[in-house]
Amino acid sequence: MKAAPEAQKRLLDLAELDTGLDRLRHRRRSLPELAEIDELSKRLAQVSTQIIAAETEAGDLARDQAKAESDVDAVRVRVERDTKRLDSGQVSSPKDLASLQSEIVSLRRRQSDLEEIVLEIMERREAADARVAALKAEREEVTGTLRAAEDRRDAAFAEIDKEAGELTSGRSVITADVPADLLGLYEKMREQSGIGAAMLHGGRCLGCRTTLSIADLNRIRAAAHDEVVRCEECRRILVRTGESGL
Repeated sequence: MKAAPEAQKRLLDLAELDTGLDRLRHRRRSLPELAEIDELSKRLAQVSTQIIAAETEAGDLARDQAKAESDVDAVRVRVERDTKRLDSGQVSSPKDLASLQSEIVSLRRRQSDLEEIVLEIMERREAADARVAALKAEREEVTGTLRAAEDRRDAAFAEIDKEAGELTSGRSVITADVPADLLGLYEKMREQSGIGAAMLHGGRCLGCRTTLSIADLNRIRAAAHDEVVRCEECRRILVRTGESGL
């Protein structure tokens, strides 16, 4: 393949821009905010799940408390009713009187037991409500931190995209100056090795950092000035300049 030396030298400018674009793409993929957002999103999902579980527990305890309080009220009503009967003197039979007194004692014991259950449930419910409140506070904090990280990511993306746009525009100007067949070879090598063309500097390929052999250098010296030469080691296009050491 042949191409004017000036067109070949334009490949070095193109390679520099492509390296810049690759660097920007890598930076975009590896922003620290991305890992932070991922971790925060996972934590937010965990907290949301924990809130649902805690609210379910608190709701169950609220229902248990309401039922236990209802049971206490029912027993209290029975105690009051039986106490009134006892105090009114309506029960005259010693046997019925003893039975009523025994029932009142039993009911008061039952009331005391139920009140203990209510207190226990209330304590558990308070703890569950406190956990719900704490988790919601954490969710709010994590959400705020996540939004701040997303804002930083978006700002970084905008900066990177702006710079990439400028490099892409410059790339379009350069590719217009490069013959199609030479550009095609450059793009092919770029796909294979990341860099399509490299300078031959002081007898060394700056693409793979290999020092060329005497035989390779003699071959390149003998090549026509418009001949497109390649590095035997990495196969990249070797661009000859006044610093090639030929």
